[in-house]
Amino acid sequence: MPTPQKEAAVAEIKELISNNSIAIMTQYVGINVDQATALRKKLRETGTTFKVFKNTLSRIALRELGIEDAADMMEGPTVWAFCDDPVAPAKVLKDFAKEAPFVIMRGGILDGVPVSDAQMNELAALPSHEQLVAQVVGTIAMPLRNTVGVLSALPRNLVNALDQIRQQKEDDQAA
Repeated sequence: MPTPQKEAAVAEIKELISNNSIAIMTQYVGINVDQATALRKKLRETGTTFKVFKNTLSRIALRELGIEDAADMMEGPTVWAFCDDPVAPAKVLKDFAKEAPFVIMRGGILDGVPVSDAQMNELAALPSHEQLVAQVVGTIAMPLRNTVGVLSALPRNLVNALDQIRQQKEDDQAA
């Protein structure tokens, strides 16, 4: 008979997976308290929730959500990272793994679909949401900037031509 605490934990896992764009399963053993605190801080800055759940409770939640295939990615102590931005936590975890090689992304769930650790690393290689938005805005703005440049060149060229005619007439009158 499950205890109310376990039922609440399963419900919390299901809610976090359902309400976030990505849920990353991470193994992080062999790091000290300072490193763990630094990792949590970096993840918090990206709006990521970083929580430890028992694997058995996580498996139950995954089974109830119909994505039990993702349970195969949990190996040893597993920490979950939940976020609406799928790229940000993957980038933080991948960068942090360079400092602490014991931090390993095992896989995750992206919009209800299990993704492998290799796919998580590819996701981490993508530009951030802000960078993508800036690239799109730049791409959209470039033709507008060019149009403004062309349209402003017409009066400028006319003024330059009139000024040259004026100078030429002044030179002709002076001569």
